[in-house]
This record gives sequence, C-alpha cells and structure tokens, in this order.
Amino acid sequence: MFEGAAVEIDEGLGDPSEMTLNMGPQHPSTHGVFRLILQLDGETVVGVRPVMGYLHRSTEKLGEARTYVMGVVLTDRLDYLAPMSNNWAYALAVEKLANLEVPERAEYIRVIVTELNRIASHQVAIGTFGADVGTWFTPLVYAFREREEILDLFGLCAGVRMNPSYIRFGGVARDLTPEFLEKARRFIDKMPGKIDEYESLLTRNEIFLGRTKNIGMLPPELAKEYSVTGPIARASGIGYDVRRAEPYGVYDRFDWEAPIQYNGDAYDRYLVRIAEMRESVKIVRQALRDLPDGEFRGRQPKTLRPPKGEAYARIESPKGELGFYLISDGSTSPYRFKVRAPSFINLTVLSQLTIGHKIADAVVILGSFDIVMGEVDR
Repeated sequence: MFEGAAVEIDEGLGDPSEMTLNMGPQHPSTHGVFRLILQLDGETVVGVRPVMGYLHRSTEKLGEARTYVMGVVLTDRLDYLAPMSNNWAYALAVEKLANLEVPERAEYIRVIVTELNRIASHQVAIGTFGADVGTWFTPLVYAFREREEILDLFGLCAGVRMNPSYIRFGGVARDLTPEFLEKARRFIDKMPGKIDEYESLLTRNEIFLGRTKNIGMLPPELAKEYSVTGPIARASGIGYDVRRAEPYGVYDRFDWEAPIQYNGDAYDRYLVRIAEMRESVKIVRQALRDLPDGEFRGRQPKTLRPPKGEAYARIESPKGELGFYLISDGSTSPYRFKVRAPSFINLTVLSQLTIGHKIADAVVILGSFDIVMGEVDR
C-alpha cells in the first residue's frame, strides 16, 4: 500500500482518515531549520514533502561578488562541521583555474587536517544519531569529548577552532607547529580505543539495533538514480569514493580502504561512518609519519586574476562528493560560483525512504543522512 514514489501532500480537507503534520522547521531532530510535511494514516507516513530554504544565505552569489581569497571564508560556512573539506574543494577549483602548484608539504598538511575533520564530523553524526534513536545523550557526550581535542588542534594550526579558512589555494595559511604535531600523534594513538567506546555504546545496543535495522533501506539502483554519494551510498554497496575514483592531493600514497556495507539501512550508514573514522586514523598516522620538510605555500601573484576559463574540482567530504564549479572572466572575482553540496543532493531521496514507516522512524531516517543545513540552503 505504501510502496512507490512520494505521495502528493493534500493540505486541504482531503481524506478524513489522514492527517497532515509539520515536523520542523523548529524541531531538534531536523538538525537545523528544515521542515518535513508528513501525510499520515494513523502513525504511518503515506506522503512526504521536504521544505528547504529557511537558512538560505546566498553563498553562491556572494562568492561572485568577492575576490577569490575572500571566497575561502564563505566555504567555511557551508558544512560548518567540516570546513577543512570545504576549503580544500574550493582551493582545488581555483588552482585548476589559475594553474597554481601546491608544495608537497602542503599536500600532506591538507590530508592531515581534512581527515581529522572527517573524524570530527562523523563524531557529531553518530553522537546526534544516538540521541535521535533514543539511546539518550551518552554517545553524544563521548563523541564530543574527542571532537573538542580536534578543534583544539585546529586552533593550533589555524588560530581558531571553527571556520578556520585554513586551506588556501596554493597551500595552507600556516605551517604546522611542533606542538600540533606532538598533540596530533598522541591523539591518533588513542583514537582507536575511543572508537571502541562509541561502538560499545551503540553497535550492539538493543534499542539502537531495533530502531535502525531495516529502517530507511536504500537500494543501490535508487541511490544511483538520485546521485547519492558518501557514506549513504557506500552503505548501499556502492564502492564510490572520490579519493579513489579521482585521487587528489597525496591520497594515493597511503594504505587505506573505503568501507562498504550492503543492507542500505540506517544501521549500515552508522557502521560505515564508524569504519571511516578508523580509516581516517590510519591515513593521519601515515601522513604524520611521512610529512616532508619544505614550504607550506606555493608561489602565486599578489593579485589573483585567473585567465578566462572554467574549472570543476571535487573531493570526498564527510557527507559525500563536494564540488566547486568556477568560471573566470579574467577579473579578481569569479563570474560564476557554484557548489555541488552533498547534503542537498542526498536529501532528494529522503521522501522515497520515509513512506511506509512510522513517524518515529522518519526521525531515525533523517538522522542517518547526517545533513548540515548550511550546505543545503547555500
């Protein structure tokens, strides 16, 4: 009865046996100002309409009204839980556009800070997901404990804990200090044990299993139709990771795997993020070990005026494929500044997954998507 495409919402009198319910945009489990209009038959969802736009800040148009270096600051505010990834994707697009070279040391530094940021982002994802599912706030507190240490490391290298604007085209803003390197190594050494603690709270938790197994199942064919990427796609058996498909930086120098699960439910999305944290630990450990000496920023003109042309660069952010498309008209500002935001793209399949589930399951399915509204309403 409830299978198939999303049902059109009837906001009038409609079927007297059905009810229209607003979830959000001021709801803690929507993880930001996001609204779901749910059509219900009892407690069963028969229609879904996602409503976005409550946080729109016109980032793309602002990027066209500012110089290229000013654009770095705008990227921080997209996925504000993974600003290093945003910085890097934008920097790659500018480097393609202006044909800028990046020193080897800077490439390693980019990997270090971005993989640390991937860990921090997934800590928020699993911590808040545990709260959404009903295992209370203990997983959130545990996950934020280590996230604080990562933000402290960002304070050492960038001068601020959030919105660092640290990765710049041509390299990074500052070199890593000996204090950063020492603390990062200590952090990475203890992190596997901390991930074990997260799993002890959730992976075999009876409540967690009951609320997530076989909930919001996403077949791989449907994921491909909707261009879903990141942990959500890999939880459906799609082995696509930009770091493998189109290696950037120095990722091809490290020994690591892109974790995959095959059931495509909310539980497998959690498992993929847990496994990705472990792989990020491996990558950072190798990058710290092999970090070369040298410059942290390449040579570039005092005023950047890329030649006329266009460039698209993509990376694997914690949410999926993040891309920046830039067009240069030869001036100091992009003529076109376009973002391929994974949270926005991934949300397009949400309606398909929610129909047929209960209201409480809708919260779990949305939580398993790990959206950040800053890049949805860009």
